This record gives sequence, C-alpha cells and structure tokens, in this order.
Amino acid sequence: MARGAEEGLRAAVGARLAAAGCVAPFEEADELLAAAADRTHLEELVARREHGEPLAWVTGSTRFLGVDVRVQPGVYVPRPQTEPLARRAVNRLPDRGNAADLCTGSGAVALAVANHRPRARVVATDLDPVACRCAAANGVEVYLGDLAEPLPVELRGRLDVVVAVAPYVPTEALGFLPTDARDHEPPWALDGGPAGTDVLERVVVAAAEWLRPGGSLLIELGGGQDRSLARVLADAGFDHAEPLEDDEGDLRGIEAVLTPPRSPTGRGVTT
Repeated sequence: MARGAEEGLRAAVGARLAAAGCVAPFEEADELLAAAADRTHLEELVARREHGEPLAWVTGSTRFLGVDVRVQPGVYVPRPQTEPLARRAVNRLPDRGNAADLCTGSGAVALAVANHRPRARVVATDLDPVACRCAAANGVEVYLGDLAEPLPVELRGRLDVVVAVAPYVPTEALGFLPTDARDHEPPWALDGGPAGTDVLERVVVAAAEWLRPGGSLLIELGGGQDRSLARVLADAGFDHAEPLEDDEGDLRGIEAVLTPPRSPTGRGVTT
C-alpha cells in the first residue's frame, strides 16, 4: 500500500475510534492496522473496538513491562499502572528465588517477573479456567484455584515474593469504570465487595502462610485501602505496609514484609 493510502487509512480508522470515544484513537489505529491481515479483517477489528471490546482482546495481545502478553477475550486486561508493582516484585525476588502471582489473569505479572528473573521459579493461580488457559499459553506455570490453595505444597513457607492484582474496586464504584472494563471484562476480576477489600484481606492471610520470614507481599489497591488493611496485615504477621504511589501521588499498591517469628528472648529467629 502506498504511503499516502496508508496515512489516509490510519486517519479514517483513527477518526472512527475517536467518534467511538477512544482516548488514544490514532495510537489504537496503529495497533489495529498492525494486527489486521487485510482490509476485511481490519474492518472486523475496528467494528469490535467501536462496540467497546478492550483493545487487547481485539488485537490479541498487549505489551507489559517489555513483554508481549497474549490476552484472550474474557480475560482481565493487564494495565500499565500495574507495571511498577511487577517491577518491585522483580527487585524483591532473588535470582534463584520463588514467587507466586495470585489472581494472575493473563499471566502478565508472572510472565514479566519470570522474564526478568529467568532462573527463579515463578508460579501463578487464578479461579477462572479461561484465564488459566490464557496464562498457560503465555508460558506461565499456572494452577487453577482460589488464591494460594492450588500452589505446589513444596513452596509453602518458601516464597520470597507474593504479588496479587486481586479485585479491589468497591461494588458501588463499578459503574464509574471505563466502558470497556465495565461492560466487557469479567466482574469477578474487578469487584472487591462493599469496601473493595474482601479479596485483599484473604490475599494477606494466604500470603502469610506461604511466604518465608522476611518475604515480601505486594498488592495492588487504591483509595484508602492501605489503612483498611492495616489491622489484617498486623494480625497476619506483616510489618507496617509501605504505600506505593504513582507519579501523581495516587496510591497504587502496598508492600509489606513478613516478620520473622520471635524467640522467647525477644530476638528474631530465621527458619
């Protein structure tokens, strides 16, 4: 296709996406053009995006922390704002350590961590069989089940890092999500209950059972949920959580370290 024709097609697709309410229409047009096999296929892809399907479902993949991640329709789409959490997980994971990604979805976090720590063992879990198939297609060692329950037993008490992008949107706030998330993504990947912390609290308890003393728990959350989890973290044996904020100062997650057990003399002991 001649350069002028390519630019005209990009402009036409971008205009359609802008009219559909896409916030980055011409960047999305580039992705759709790259994914399309021919003009007929392009029309199908554009129409799907116009009807609100997440872009990653339409193109079949997204980029996350430098890695291409397959994203099947019906699976939660990894967000760019999760990348700092995954980067922190990489930094906390020893070269030959063990990590678990709970509520893995497409497996993006596990895949990115494993890509940066290729000699470590990185496992993942999800309740959704569709998500597990997607994560497996991305090369992730994934287990079907609730949070840490399906993890290999030999990892109990030996994980260096537990990371989780669990559902944390308060139920009443679901209606304020972007249209593609609200109308298309699975609600069980978004709805965190009345305060948004129902699953987060269970993640904390599960992580305390599987981390080694001194291991790190990294959870994505928002609002004032770090304060809401403070008591649960303390009761589970974690040190005070460090808030993880984005460039605008908004809370994006927390990191907490599992406190080593105390000896009768009051000194920490290691296992």
